[in-house]
Amino acid sequence: MKLIVGLGNPGSKYRGTKHNIGFIALDEIAFQEKIEFNKTQFEADTAEFFLNGEKILLVKPQTFMNESGRSVGPLMDYYNVSDEDVLVIYDDLDLPIGRIRLRQKGSAGGHNGIKSLIAHLGTNEFNRIKVGIDRPQNGKEVVSYVLSTFPKNTHEDMLASVRQAAEASLYWASGHDFVNTMNQFNTKK
Repeated sequence: MKLIVGLGNPGSKYRGTKHNIGFIALDEIAFQEKIEFNKTQFEADTAEFFLNGEKILLVKPQTFMNESGRSVGPLMDYYNVSDEDVLVIYDDLDLPIGRIRLRQKGSAGGHNGIKSLIAHLGTNEFNRIKVGIDRPQNGKEVVSYVLSTFPKNTHEDMLASVRQAAEASLYWASGHDFVNTMNQFNTKK
């Protein structure tokens, strides 16, 4: 079994914001697989499907970003999922809109959702797809920037990165190891 976790904040107030790019990417996977988020467990909305005979669980923590690990840790324990069978999709200020970067491990890099996951999982060694949201310009504060929606002129690039994140997630979930997945998708633009 594999868990694909998208980070974001629950509620309509945050729908479509930059900080919710993980939720947006999971919605794309659910759309492609023709499934719905129809279950709530361990403070997360979940959807499941099978890919090449393996169960895949899509996970949207409903704990707010800063407490994402509070949901993911118990789900991993319940389903007996190892760290290498988890993939987390989240926003990255250091990548331009339209770009993704895959990593196997690393620090939180100031991202509170990743800090929470590291704290609750007891490791920083889990697969990640960072989706670029760019940095705020003209002195705009980071908090207000990440909680704002994407400007219309960036929608095409944002959607391209979401589709790429979904494609990389499904490639990995179909049985490819993560190093191979990184080699395939870190070079795409």
